[in-house]
Amino acid sequence: MPEAGRGVVLVGLPGSGKSTVGRLLAERLGRPFRDTDELIQQRSGAPAHEVLRRRGEPAFRALEREAVEAVCAEPGSVVATGTAGPLRHGFGPVRDHVLGCTVATGDGRLVRAGGRVVKNVAGYDLTKLQVGGFGGFGIIAEVHLRLRALPRADVTVIARGPRDDLTSAARDVLAAQLLPATLELLSPALAAEPDWTLAARFVGTDAAVQAEVRRLSVVGDLAWQPLPADRTAAFWGLVARGSLGGPITLRLGVLGDGVDETIDLLAHDLDEGLVSAGAGSGMIRWTGDAQVERLRTLRRLAASREIPMTLERAPWALRRALGHFGAYREGVGQLVGRLRDSFDPGHSLSVALEGVE
Repeated sequence: MPEAGRGVVLVGLPGSGKSTVGRLLAERLGRPFRDTDELIQQRSGAPAHEVLRRRGEPAFRALEREAVEAVCAEPGSVVATGTAGPLRHGFGPVRDHVLGCTVATGDGRLVRAGGRVVKNVAGYDLTKLQVGGFGGFGIIAEVHLRLRALPRADVTVIARGPRDDLTSAARDVLAAQLLPATLELLSPALAAEPDWTLAARFVGTDAAVQAEVRRLSVVGDLAWQPLPADRTAAFWGLVARGSLGGPITLRLGVLGDGVDETIDLLAHDLDEGLVSAGAGSGMIRWTGDAQVERLRTLRRLAASREIPMTLERAPWALRRALGHFGAYREGVGQLVGRLRDSFDPGHSLSVALEGVE
């Protein structure tokens, strides 16, 4: 009975009683029960045994592994950290998709904010307080999200070359008013390519996507290459897993025309190993390893340029020393302190928002 993350995964032969034991164990632990066969059917549109028969065991095991990883992910973690991937360019940040949530406070209360179907905000928007709050204002127990229909077409095209050329081309794409769902700049190490890569992803109806791809082909001087459909999921999966390629992940919020300068800053003070940058949204994510003093220096330099730096994930000792957000501007720290006292009067939640010198 291996343990993955914070979930318990039962492994056994078909008919050995995994579902029966799993339901009993979940009831005993007070945890939700998830049947991976049901999740596979939801994702593939066919019963698990049909997927195994039609697509073979390797494809079935890949779906099964994805289902287990999804179940074992800590509930609310994406919302609590405010993490957004490349699709932020076309669909907006996480907070735009959270309709409501239920939060367990440090003193045991359950606080409900927002709504289930539409955003319902009267007075202060507590939902936005929780998105990106890293659990400092309570533990997210339930989230209601805005859903979107799956697109009929999903096409990714990529271009490779020097970073300056790609960022210039990305500005041309935006100036041409094309509407990619993703316009992401990827470092060579992250894209597993010899050069920097600019990836544009278009989703929607078949006609609309093909029209956008044709328009893209005449913008700038880049040689755009479409990714084969069977490689698209693997490509974006590689990008997503890039943030797990080191013990520390941080993000920097910049305007689109400041991407080059900010990556230069990263390269000078850290490195440009695993870096992704939203060429339109301006968010840059870096993953790697560094000493706390180098990260403090980077945060100070970024702050001098009005660039916020958020520590997204790191070992606890480093989070405690550096803080997810670092020192607040004058007056903000007192406000955050009063809010934390309201949600956690006994200071039971150990969340390093500011850090200590």
